[in-house]
Amino acid sequence: MAAGPTERSRDVLVLVGATATGKSAVAIELALQLGGEILSADSRAFFEGLDVVTAKPSISERRGVAHHLLDCVPLDGEYDAMAFRADVNRIVPAIHARGRVPIVAGGGTLYLAAVLRGLFEGPGKNAEFRQSLDDVASDELHRRLAAVDPPAAAAIHPRDRLRIVRALEVEAASGRPITSWKSEAVPLPFAFHVFGLERDRDDHRAAVARRVQDMLDDGLVDEVARLKERGLAPGCQAFRSVGVPEAWAYLAGVITRDELADRIVRATWSLARRQMAWFRGEAGVSWICVTGRGVSSVADEIASSWRGEVGRS
Repeated sequence: MAAGPTERSRDVLVLVGATATGKSAVAIELALQLGGEILSADSRAFFEGLDVVTAKPSISERRGVAHHLLDCVPLDGEYDAMAFRADVNRIVPAIHARGRVPIVAGGGTLYLAAVLRGLFEGPGKNAEFRQSLDDVASDELHRRLAAVDPPAAAAIHPRDRLRIVRALEVEAASGRPITSWKSEAVPLPFAFHVFGLERDRDDHRAAVARRVQDMLDDGLVDEVARLKERGLAPGCQAFRSVGVPEAWAYLAGVITRDELADRIVRATWSLARRQMAWFRGEAGVSWICVTGRGVSSVADEIASSWRGEVGRS
């Protein structure tokens, strides 16, 4: 017998994958097929103004599909995993109440972890402590973390400065390693059905290069120049988006146009590799290779699997 609305009110489709795997287009096609609404889990698309930098789908590209958590944070504001978790916990029931399918889509691993793995009620942010680490190299911070919490250091990439600093902050404030805190993480009360997009390595590298060139052609440098005039600065969370520091250096005359493209490609590929390493450690992901396939074909496969999983749950 088909399940009623109440029984369906826990199911959430999650679409993950590294940058340049085509998540946005597939999510939109899925929403059209399933009657869904999209919640962005792109760690920089939350910020208003970062349109080219984050390759946000335009209004026309969204094809009438409702999108949540795009442009929801001021350019000079901050947004963290706890806020994302709270927003997801608020928005998903409202989507269910409208008889729609919630589709969480993105590659922001820190934010997705807060939803898929849960968060712990640990110490809050300490601006003074974080500032004291500003001049310390990431490699040195990673060595410090390895000394106080070896499991956390093993799980965090040496260049993932944000997570390293947070782990050190938690240990310094509580005297407990963040690893022990994570055992107390509380999951959200939803049934997550997670699908992951991946590309063959050579195809993925080529897709990254194409994406960077498209961003440059679409006016990435001009966008960063405008945002600089509006108050974007190195201290802003939004400034840490791939493409912004590089364009900033180009505008300052520090690097050439060719160097700009090369730096963004290398930074994007490095990000993609870190994302894939994290996603590979996530249990229960149904992986789909998109190499050589169109958006509709990929979305059809996911929609079919979703219907099958939801029908059995």
